[in-house]
Amino acid sequence: MPKNKKPVPRKSAIPAEEKEEVQVAALCALALELAEQEDSDTQADALRQKEAEFQRLLRRYLNGNHDDLLYGAIDLASHEDIGAWRLLRGAVEEAAASLQIRRMNGPDPAPALEIDVFAIPVFVGSTGGLVEAEGFQDDEAYQALLDSMKQAGLESPKAKLVLVRHAYDAAEASAITYSQLHAMAREASAVLGNKKVAEAPALERSITGWSGTAFGPDDAAVELRFLVGFSQKHADDPFYAVPADEAQADAWFEARMERYRRWTEEAAPLVRRLLAPAGRPLQLNFLYQDLFFGARQQGLAEQAMLALMATLGAALDGHGGPFRAVVGPADVQGDMVLRVQLLGGDGAVVASGERPLELGSDLAVEVDDVRDALVTLGVEDVAVASRFDAQGNAIDPRPLP
Repeated sequence: MPKNKKPVPRKSAIPAEEKEEVQVAALCALALELAEQEDSDTQADALRQKEAEFQRLLRRYLNGNHDDLLYGAIDLASHEDIGAWRLLRGAVEEAAASLQIRRMNGPDPAPALEIDVFAIPVFVGSTGGLVEAEGFQDDEAYQALLDSMKQAGLESPKAKLVLVRHAYDAAEASAITYSQLHAMAREASAVLGNKKVAEAPALERSITGWSGTAFGPDDAAVELRFLVGFSQKHADDPFYAVPADEAQADAWFEARMERYRRWTEEAAPLVRRLLAPAGRPLQLNFLYQDLFFGARQQGLAEQAMLALMATLGAALDGHGGPFRAVVGPADVQGDMVLRVQLLGGDGAVVASGERPLELGSDLAVEVDDVRDALVTLGVEDVAVASRFDAQGNAIDPRPLP
């Protein structure tokens, strides 16, 4: 009789944690390679293959709801290389907010359709604050607002548009993840494709209700809200084609910005009717329409600036001048912030405030923005420090010209 062979030991499965680490590292490494080679044409074919693989992985992780891999790779890239971090985060944000689909019941081959998720940040001034339950009750204003975006030249005449019937507050918008937004785009594609939709779980999860900021009936309130919409168009619609020439591209975006500025003036009455009952006075300040994550970033950055100026302004009201300000970066428990210290005539710190400092930000631009805001508070003597130390002392402050 043949001898029984000793069984071959099975290879142990890779633990899920280790597999995730490998996938995170691989995506980060691919972003690093693309960032290093994006300005090189010596290996164009290899670069295109890497770019295709990069996009394939992004779609796979977004469709598979693998936010842990995407956020993990972005965090890892932030410690490896600023260029790779910018490329990876920008690519993930764009892929999450854009979805390409083909209708199987259309002509053969069916033209590709693109669904983009955009957002419009709006600062709303009121007396007493907005009431969530009062929003989006005016169907006529809702449809007129959608029509106005085409009429103003913000979207193609052939595009299909839909807005979420809810104004997101900052906390709600901040909680939406990459894969969740991508799922919301898929749900919107069914609606825009004239399909009956029984449920939209990703969209429903995104509407958690406004955070409980309470204003008195006579309080002056300024609140950030995001209008979120979906635009479906043919992927090759020439309306959205940006000229290849740099000067022509700049002119294209400037013209689009001017159209948007005019639209905000014309559409403001409609937005007021969607946010509150007709006749209630609201002051609206629109930021620029962008894909969701870009719009969210600019809205939150402006909100942080307004909060910083409110803190400093309150301090100025309680003290006599003159004042000088020192601006510089600081590390607060591992997070970089831009700190502003107000100093009295005796050099003592009267007040201090901070706003988040984005990784890779141009410090000179950030300081100029803060200085412009300080001037509106009456503070024109501004110095910039190389940094603030752990004790809050400004290192090497130098007057700004």
